[in-house]
Amino acid sequence: MRRTEIVPWTEKWFDLYRKEEVLLRSIFLNELLEIHHIGSTSVPQIGFAKPIIDILIVVKDIMKVDEYNEQMIHNGYVPRGEQGIVGRRYFPKGGDHRTHHVHIYEVGNINIERHLNFKEYLMNHPDEAKKYGELKLHLAKQSPDNVRVYQAGKEAFCTEIVKKAMKWASERRNNKEENRG
Repeated sequence: MRRTEIVPWTEKWFDLYRKEEVLLRSIFLNELLEIHHIGSTSVPQIGFAKPIIDILIVVKDIMKVDEYNEQMIHNGYVPRGEQGIVGRRYFPKGGDHRTHHVHIYEVGNINIERHLNFKEYLMNHPDEAKKYGELKLHLAKQSPDNVRVYQAGKEAFCTEIVKKAMKWASERRNNKEENRG
């Protein structure tokens, strides 16, 4: 059974990401356009996270990703298809003791922007990031043996942050364009 373990943020997570990035680049070499460390382990300001490295890969053609399933299996990942999100390919690694989650989207998918803006917003709004870390700690203590309850508890907060992050990113883009003009 998977447990919800929340631990203090550590620099080690950047190293674990970089190691996995090299592996994933070698697997998706011909399809990969971008790769990013996302999620709580990529935002020191959160303070706490599940020790699972979330990785976002942007590819040319999402339909070709399934051709790499055998290579991903060989490297410890489990192909889960869309796993409830249309246009995504999802690969967890580590079974009940997860170490990595790989989320793959085709270039242009709105979820790429959502993930990246969420990360940037929290990095630039440390008070909100700290609240998120505290919420994670609270939820994990409340339901350590029920990952679904933990995830559901975060949902409203994350939805609100995504809205703020998208608006914030749009305003930043507009300000940059005005300053160039």
